[in-house]
Amino acid sequence: MTLIDSALTGLRNTSLPEAVSVVLGLLYSILAVRRTRWCWVAGGISSAIAVALAWQAKLPMQACLQGYYVGMAVYGFWHWSRDAGKETAVTTWPIRAHVIGLIVVLALSMLTARVLASETQAAWPFLDSFTTWGSLLATWLTAQVKLENWLYWIFFDAISAFLFATQGLMFFALLMAVYLVIASFGFVSWSRSRRAPAPSS
Repeated sequence: MTLIDSALTGLRNTSLPEAVSVVLGLLYSILAVRRTRWCWVAGGISSAIAVALAWQAKLPMQACLQGYYVGMAVYGFWHWSRDAGKETAVTTWPIRAHVIGLIVVLALSMLTARVLASETQAAWPFLDSFTTWGSLLATWLTAQVKLENWLYWIFFDAISAFLFATQGLMFFALLMAVYLVIASFGFVSWSRSRRAPAPSS
């Protein structure tokens, strides 16, 4: 089966709730690039649907991850609403904070990878753990309006696309590739905004 055939098969087998979740997830990414607080509404609803879908699919860790995204959507909407009527200013994270954050992500990834390797039949224990913990960090950076969040998303979306593709989930691999492109545009857009006055919303 070719890549296109796999993608089309995945599309045909997509349920309505899953389709709505995916569309809202894409809308979240696009609105996040534009730095509008409504991205968090789209993202929160998308993740809430994903919680139910993951739980029904007997994927408790993914359900917990999506639950975290719902919580971050609430926090992100509140945080971005504090300067209502103005675009939230883009800031950067100090190098020291990046080093500490990555060390924590790596440590947690190795810990959960050992559990997955010994207690489950996970195909890629470390990479699966690494992308999960890295995504948590990237989501928090997005809520904090840190420019580097897009670099994290580019990196982790690329790994996720690889993981899904190797496991035959071509539709999700394609979705990650789309997220990767959006994240690239997001980085360029937010970088430009730091060199120019923020326009009125």
